[in-house]
Amino acid sequence: MQLKPVTLEVDGIDITGQLYLPEGNGIYPTVCTCHGIPAGIPDPTDRGYASLAEKISPHGFAVLIFNFRGAGASGGNLDMLGWTRDLKAVIDYLYALPQVDSSYLALLGFSGGAAVSVYAAAGDKRVSSVVACACPAEFNLVTIADSPHSLIDHFRSIGAIRDGDFPASVQDWFNGFELVKPIDYIARIFPRPLLLVHGSQDETVEVSHAHRLYARAGEPKQLAVVEGAGHRLRHSEAAMDIVIDWLKSHIPPSV
Repeated sequence: MQLKPVTLEVDGIDITGQLYLPEGNGIYPTVCTCHGIPAGIPDPTDRGYASLAEKISPHGFAVLIFNFRGAGASGGNLDMLGWTRDLKAVIDYLYALPQVDSSYLALLGFSGGAAVSVYAAAGDKRVSSVVACACPAEFNLVTIADSPHSLIDHFRSIGAIRDGDFPASVQDWFNGFELVKPIDYIARIFPRPLLLVHGSQDETVEVSHAHRLYARAGEPKQLAVVEGAGHRLRHSEAAMDIVIDWLKSHIPPSV
């Protein structure tokens, strides 16, 4: 496969990623992968979503992986509303590429990235389908910290908030998590296909969230609960096999 570095400027912040393309010159169904909220200091031995892109692309997909602001090599600070703008810019970029078939642009999100994917797809018909893995129905941030200030301290300690004067308004920043609430947007994906994937042993987002989202979503929809899997579904071979098979099964005949 071919690998191309990508850098986009959003709100004056560099958003970095990599585009994986199958060998040859063609127009490809495309998958945009959206990572979750950082839980800790990055593990230098974890290749992140590159391994997943390398697993998906050989099936004939163009795959973009990228870091939202405040994560990885991208600049800026973790900010949920900022993440929605990052994803919009990424969709704009992909939609304009000659190698991307505009009839198949799927979002593949994980946890917080799944939440942002649902939010973005609800208002952007260029997204043809959504796969939401370990997606919260809403954010329960008290599981991480007992106040907005302590939550900011937590993200600062793991390098997701980097600037001392950020955020300008603690309450506005905290409200961003409330605004990007998948349970309020999941129904708007209809009539585009939706796949919800959740681990039965998810220790971060209870599987009940998936059932609530499924109940609210319109058809066509599918829920796959992976027995024994935890929160980090990209490490579950069974979960990712389900995702890849579903993505392949939803390629329109024209692609």
